[in-house]
Amino acid sequence: MTTFQDDQVRRLLASGWSTCGGIAGHVRAGGLPSITREYLNDAVGSDQWQFAEEAVRALTDRFSSARFADEVRYGVVLVPAASALDTRGAMPAAVRADQAGAESGDVYDERLPAGTLLTTAEHDWTMVAGVVGNYGPALGSYYQVTDAPAEDFTLFDQDTRRLMTRQVWGARVLQCGRTPPDCELNERWTFTLFPGEPLVDGLAESGTVLKGRVRFRLGKPDRGIGSARVAPAIAISP
Repeated sequence: MTTFQDDQVRRLLASGWSTCGGIAGHVRAGGLPSITREYLNDAVGSDQWQFAEEAVRALTDRFSSARFADEVRYGVVLVPAASALDTRGAMPAAVRADQAGAESGDVYDERLPAGTLLTTAEHDWTMVAGVVGNYGPALGSYYQVTDAPAEDFTLFDQDTRRLMTRQVWGARVLQCGRTPPDCELNERWTFTLFPGEPLVDGLAESGTVLKGRVRFRLGKPDRGIGSARVAPAIAISP
């Protein structure tokens, strides 16, 4: 019988961190430990895997009534330390080669600030329980998400909106490897809102993959169409 840990390790070993040459090379260049079975066994304790399993189950249950909940897959996202590999911003074109099919530069709105960082930024990799598939749930516009009562989003004393950030989404895009989320090549095109980031000149941050390029964008905060998704997440303590 396959355990949660076994399944997640298998998925991480098959992820972009390990199987996409440009991404794996960028991990090594930043001085980060490569994502191998040995590293995961040594770095992640049984208590962390247990909490991650509980967190994934709780996320699935809490947001089961959201629009398109049946499309959402939750699991473990690994977020690299920003000092070594900053996923809040554009990646070198060579890093995207396996994802886009060719070296393709990201589109990054220069009005964007540096962006929110995880509080565990001193660790090489931070484990997060969150959305790992192509789509997150649709919970309305940026305003609808940020204005909702905290209890609607709180699990294990964590507000799951706090990690709806550019950094976590950027890590998810790299982890998804050759099948990036929010991409026009998926069954349907979506974009992920970042309610964990403040507005920029009255505009909401979001991320998407369109015309073969990863795009860090700004848009209307009251746009609650079905293609607008979010990615609730829970930090797993190191």
